Amino acid sequence: MKKVLGNKKAIMLFVVPALILYTVIVILPVLWSVYYSLYEGTPGLKWHFAGLKNYARLFKDKNFIDALVVNLKYIAIVMIGQVGLGLALALFFRFWLKNFKNVVRTLVFFPVVLPTVAVGQLFVKIYEIQPNYGLLNSILSNIGLQKWVQPWIGQASTALGALSAMDIWVAMGFYSVIFYGALLDIPGEIIEAAKIDGCNAINMFKRILAPLLRPIILTCLVFSFTGTVKMFESALALTKGGPGNATRSLSMYMYNVSFTYSKVGYGSVIAVFIFLLCIMGSGIINRFDKKD
Repeated sequence: MKKVLGNKKAIMLFVVPALILYTVIVILPVLWSVYYSLYEGTPGLKWHFAGLKNYARLFKDKNFIDALVVNLKYIAIVMIGQVGLGLALALFFRFWLKNFKNVVRTLVFFPVVLPTVAVGQLFVKIYEIQPNYGLLNSILSNIGLQKWVQPWIGQASTALGALSAMDIWVAMGFYSVIFYGALLDIPGEIIEAAKIDGCNAINMFKRILAPLLRPIILTCLVFSFTGTVKMFESALALTKGGPGNATRSLSMYMYNVSFTYSKVGYGSVIAVFIFLLCIMGSGIINRFDKKD
């Protein structure tokens, strides 16, 4: 291995193909978007240089601000829900679940592999109120909470929460598997020693498990953050950005501006902003990774 790593030709053989692929798939589209953001109109049709005009317009655009607020609310709810419930499930698998571990873990992970459109249609039926109550409203009605029965995805006050619940349900199994693997890597001697010293469950997590899991927690937060910033498919499948603009994200607004209204230059500015938001958010999360 040392001979291979010391051989520059071997390193180039491994690195160059991946670097070329990364450049073609990631770097070039980003640079292309930056180039397009300096123009107005549609390529080949009223396409002219605009300089920084599109950027100056960005924060004066009420629709953009509304989409950004929706995105930030969605990120806060879904990121905490996905990672938090994923960690809780992993702890349950590791310390409390005694029987049928493989079956339960498979069932929890199963939503991750389902197509987004299928999940969206499933939750449309769960939240349904007309012509018949869906699963959620039926349960509320049968347990005497009729006043809670409502069109969950048909009103602005609950649509974003309903969408967030769906996306948390889909992804928490993915994070539970990551955390479960990390928990298995923690030496059993450390946990047993803590138990012998009288450490209860809360202190066990706070003083031992959480510090050891911190790199994994931060990695999962970065995964979840970058996924939620790009919120598009699930919202399109469940609510189509509605009602009104209650669940319209930055990505959906960018798509509408670019392809519905044919303002590719301004849409590219929104794409660049999403890219920068991903970088800034990931950087802020990684700042908590202290090397103690």
